[in-house]
Amino acid sequence: ARKPRLVAAIALANKMARAIWAMLTKDQDYRGSVAA
Repeated sequence: ARKPRLVAAIALANKMARAIWAMLTKDQDYRGSVAA
């Protein structure tokens, strides 16, 4: 049995996680370039 709500929740969490990871990696790269 499929659970549309669960699938949607997982998809949303995955999307948010990717967005947060992207911001964190960009922030680290930005700081690194500024420090250098």
